[in-house]
Amino acid sequence: MEITAVNQYDLCYELSESWSPAWKPGYEQDVHEVVLFELETDAGISGVCTASGFAGRMEYRDLAEMFLVGADPRDIGTILDRLEPLNLWGPRPWHFEVACWDILGKDAGKPVYELLGGDGDPIPAYASTGERQPVAERLSYVEDRVSEGFEAVKLRCHAADPEEDIEVARRVREAFPDLTLMMDANMGWSVPLTERNQWTFAEALAVARELEAIGNVGWLEEPLDRRNYRGLARLRERTDVPIAGGEFNNGLHHFREFVRQGSLDVLQPDAVLATGIRNATHVASMAETNGLQFAPHTWNDGLGFAANLHVLAATPARWCEYPIEPPGWTPEGRDFLLSEPIRAANGAVAPPDGPGLGVDLDWDLINDLDEDDSAVE
Repeated sequence: MEITAVNQYDLCYELSESWSPAWKPGYEQDVHEVVLFELETDAGISGVCTASGFAGRMEYRDLAEMFLVGADPRDIGTILDRLEPLNLWGPRPWHFEVACWDILGKDAGKPVYELLGGDGDPIPAYASTGERQPVAERLSYVEDRVSEGFEAVKLRCHAADPEEDIEVARRVREAFPDLTLMMDANMGWSVPLTERNQWTFAEALAVARELEAIGNVGWLEEPLDRRNYRGLARLRERTDVPIAGGEFNNGLHHFREFVRQGSLDVLQPDAVLATGIRNATHVASMAETNGLQFAPHTWNDGLGFAANLHVLAATPARWCEYPIEPPGWTPEGRDFLLSEPIRAANGAVAPPDGPGLGVDLDWDLINDLDEDDSAVE
């Protein structure tokens, strides 16, 4: 089997309501921009993948074809070798490896998680917030999620004075004493053209100590730059709160360095953004071997979510991130290119069980969006 063509679809989907991502201070998001790629083969099987965020605004189909056309998509090792120069010269290419797994699964008639040795059991999920909100609004959100069966919620910590967000966590803890809380600082990377206050080591340590007092905190996520291996290790040594990160680190070697330097308690690769599917399972093995947790980042789109669910289903991960911040960021808006959004049930999420990535795309909507770049949820 050979890859014969790469098709690119540029999609801009209008959300039903706008929302304000905590990692983009001052920015109001009212659309979901995604670039969809389709890898065609001479066997009549196609694989799909997506890139979100800034990569979703780039045209790099010709570059992808240069490295992928003529390759056997079932030979994942060779595909990863071919993607290395693309990783050097262009946008991160790991989503193309995801598309090859989609082809591999469709060719075998099995879901990707089964090819990886996993099963289709639901994975316990934590509700992952995307906004900073005042106490009353956040308490209402948490109450809704708890009523839906979630046993953990991740909050955001992005205020110029972290005390504002820590107070929200305190109040949530008071109202829900048994709920596991995570706190995401998003200090691991920066968004171009936005102003952000990066924490110093002392500030990160102060937040960690406050979280220790709150109790039952699953982890503090990305309190320092994603490449500050030694700083993260020092922080980890001085707090009892687990330190998490890795969503935007690029390639397997970054995660080896996290382990070598003792930087993290929780390794969080994203199969689309950071590693691809095969290397994500290697990171899971690193975590298990070294007594660390493995909890992939999933905040992108429906196909990216599906890819990470297959990784989760084939690894000993404790938690699945379930991104939800209604009314702006809903399963319908997050997964707009799927025929049906991926939903949690009783606080858990099952991986799609169809062949390959296991999801069906809404090609009518995709073709409409690719033509006029707009649609309404």
